[in-house]
Amino acid sequence: MTFGRSGAASVVLNVGGARYSLSRELLKDFPLRRVSRLHGCRSERDVLEVCDDYDHERNEYFFDRHSEAFGFILLYVRGHGKLRFAPRMCELSFYNEMIYWGLEGAHLEYCCQRRLDDRMSDTYTFYTAEEPGALGRDEARPGGAEAAPSRRWLERMRRTFEEPTSSLAAQILASVSVVFVIVSMVVLCASTLPDWRAAAADNRSLDDRSRIIEAICIGWFTAECIVRFIVSKNKCEFVKRPLNIIDLLAITPYYISVLMTVFTGENSQLQRAGVTLRVLRMMRIFWVIKLARHFIGLQTLGLTLKRCYREMVMLLVFICVAMAIFSALSQLLEHGLDLETSNKDFASIPAACWWVIISMTTVGYGDMYPITVPGRILGGVCVVSGIVLLALPITFIYHSFVQCYHELKFRSARYSRSLSAEFLN
Repeated sequence: MTFGRSGAASVVLNVGGARYSLSRELLKDFPLRRVSRLHGCRSERDVLEVCDDYDHERNEYFFDRHSEAFGFILLYVRGHGKLRFAPRMCELSFYNEMIYWGLEGAHLEYCCQRRLDDRMSDTYTFYTAEEPGALGRDEARPGGAEAAPSRRWLERMRRTFEEPTSSLAAQILASVSVVFVIVSMVVLCASTLPDWRAAAADNRSLDDRSRIIEAICIGWFTAECIVRFIVSKNKCEFVKRPLNIIDLLAITPYYISVLMTVFTGENSQLQRAGVTLRVLRMMRIFWVIKLARHFIGLQTLGLTLKRCYREMVMLLVFICVAMAIFSALSQLLEHGLDLETSNKDFASIPAACWWVIISMTTVGYGDMYPITVPGRILGGVCVVSGIVLLALPITFIYHSFVQCYHELKFRSARYSRSLSAEFLN
């Protein structure tokens, strides 16, 4: 630490009147991010960006925060207990203190997480790291006054294309995009109908009109993707986003099929490439995922899958382990013990895996089933085990789904408020 009273072996944290003494070495790797940032401060200005006041004579840092909440948080980071809400303190206020010091909702005990979820659901509140005054602070920097109009214009364009509820123009743009998605899906589904194919073979103009509609939809999606790429803040981050990757997967097959048609023409080569063209044509079904940009439900599903990938992997591991065990046992009981009266459906372990997976998920198509008494007992155990194993990770996934829903709903409500203000102005 390069700032502070020289020779002092410790520093004092004054949080709402409660004073805590910490050594400099402990301060360097302190679990709370805001406290550990003090170690890298090089000037008084840097210190005042972290805390509210500083006394150079006493080497004391003052934080105007809730002292009792900080005491609970400090006990938790020192390993003297589990993090729970402070008594007689609002859950949202305590969560706000956690965010200030650098903790997240996942550090809370499960019972307290449920209380926090219920309170957020009642008040439609969610705390985020975004600060609404960020643009104003940028304008206050040197040279920010000249660049502020262009930044505001780019930010406005970015929100128009990325946030459907951020403005009236964004809502109109989102509605047009949804219409194009629906039209493209209707044309794609109708083109697979036998009557449609027969009519298109007899009437060439019908096929031409469907191709024109398809080209218009692709043109709209391409222009939308290009504009969002131009106005994005980070081009590399833009390319890595899942929704943008899906957009590319939905747009690219059309251009590939057009190029293949141009280069091959109506000849035998095109006939050999017919399977490839049909696969590329069916990849346009990814367009329906574009609706996730405009509906909170689909966004919540995607965000939940992103945050719960560990739980999803754990769920797959449970299923794979159980499938390996039950498929081997069912193959042995149904086919391996008595070859004369063996069940031909369970002739191999891979064939038995299909029966295990539809039994564990309680689907039960009935295309194959055990016929021996031990096999039926094993089938019952397999079904019950599937219910238990699938239910274990669901609690964690549900909890994450609720948090993601509250987060996205709060962000949508915030942009809706800005839309209302814009409409009134």
